[in-house]
Amino acid sequence: MSAKLNALHSDSYVDISQYRDQHFKGNRYDQEKLLKQSNTLYVGNLSFYSTEDQVHDIFSKSGDVKRIVIGLDKVKKTACGFCFVEYYTRTGAENAMRFINGTRLDDRIIRTDWDAGFKEGRQYGRGKSGGQVRDEYRQDYDPARGGYGKLAQQHRSTEAQNSF
Repeated sequence: MSAKLNALHSDSYVDISQYRDQHFKGNRYDQEKLLKQSNTLYVGNLSFYSTEDQVHDIFSKSGDVKRIVIGLDKVKKTACGFCFVEYYTRTGAENAMRFINGTRLDDRIIRTDWDAGFKEGRQYGRGKSGGQVRDEYRQDYDPARGGYGKLAQQHRSTEAQNSF
């Protein structure tokens, strides 16, 4: 198929992104193959207070959801702002990528990306403090994601101790 015709069949909402899970067990070719066949989405930028029911309500609009796995802080075992949504069909997942990515849930813009498939243990945050790595470096105050980022909280705590 020529490049021009191929572009006509391209769907930027469904194409796999440049992001790759650095902890994937296998080579890049195997990961890309799984991503292109996957029925599973990674959902990020969730509020720590978003519930499984809320996630199900919005994602079930695009297809039959098989399961939802809420991401947890590996230390506190509380929600930490991401989840995995697995559909019964690729079509349901594609519809979610087209129509749900970039919409609001709990007043936050959520983002979706293809996932090679959920495996036990991946529901835990990979940050040093137990949550997501990106929340450790965040400098802004975000009440829906626990206030300031972990490093900013430590810095503020140190400043407060030094001011006495």
